[in-house]
Parts: sequence; structure tokens; C-alpha cells
Amino acid sequence: MSIIRNPDGTLVVPIEAERQSRNEDEVDGQPEEALAPEVPDTRLLHPGEGGYDEALAQWDLEQNPDRGPVVSTASGREQAMIVVHEVAASPKGQVAPVLESIDDPEASGEALRHVLVGGVHSVEDFASEVAASHGGEPLSAHETTKIIGAVLTELD
Repeated sequence: MSIIRNPDGTLVVPIEAERQSRNEDEVDGQPEEALAPEVPDTRLLHPGEGGYDEALAQWDLEQNPDRGPVVSTASGREQAMIVVHEVAASPKGQVAPVLESIDDPEASGEALRHVLVGGVHSVEDFASEVAASHGGEPLSAHETTKIIGAVLTELD
């Protein structure tokens, strides 16, 4: 099962059921299915929630498994900061017009993928860098990750 990204930015992530060791005395004629705990096979993660950034990076990789290692360039990172800042400032959070206004959307996407791979601290540092470079208060990791996910979705 793959990770599913919902339009609101949440991710449906598959989870593996834990294997239960069983003792022959505990079985006592019960079918094996009766011994299995009722555990959901997916989990819904919201931006900013623990494990969300890693799951979003995994989702992005699943979209294009043949993509090479993530490489961030200085110009790609600068354009990525512009994209995040402008999408955050946009009244409707529109991504497409912002991507059309920059020179190299693919380099921006690579830079944003690089931020995600670094995890939540990388996202927080990136948000602080955006605020320092473009003014205003840093976005929360939650908002930043949500914007990154929207940008990557638009690029794919």
C-alpha cells in the first residue's frame, strides 16, 4: 500500500501490524484470527504531526521512484524560498501562478525535497531562513510543510 496525500495536505500512511507471539496455552482452540488484535492498517497524519515530514518525503519519492538523489543548489534554494514566501502571502495559497513566475521550478522542487528529507528541524530552519530573507515572522513547521507538499504536488 502506498502513502496517499489528501487535498487538505493530510497523509494516509500504511502501518504494519505488530506480530504477536502466541503461547499454545493461550490459543486453547480459538481460531488464529480471533487472537489478532483489532489494529487499523493505516494512520492519518496532519502537517506538523510527528512523522509527517518523513512520510511526505516518502510520498514524494513514491510519485517518481526513478528520480535520482535529491540535490539542492543555491539558486534552487533561493527560488524555493521565494515560492514558499509568495504562496504563504497569497490570499488563496495559489501555487501554479507562483511557480510560473520563477526561472527554474524544478530546481525549487529539488530544494524543497532536500528540506523535507532533513526532517522537522530542517523545515523549521528553512522557515526561519525564508523569514530572514523575505521579511515577516517564520511560518510554523506545519504551514511550511503544507506549502511544500502543495508545491511538490503541483510540480508532479
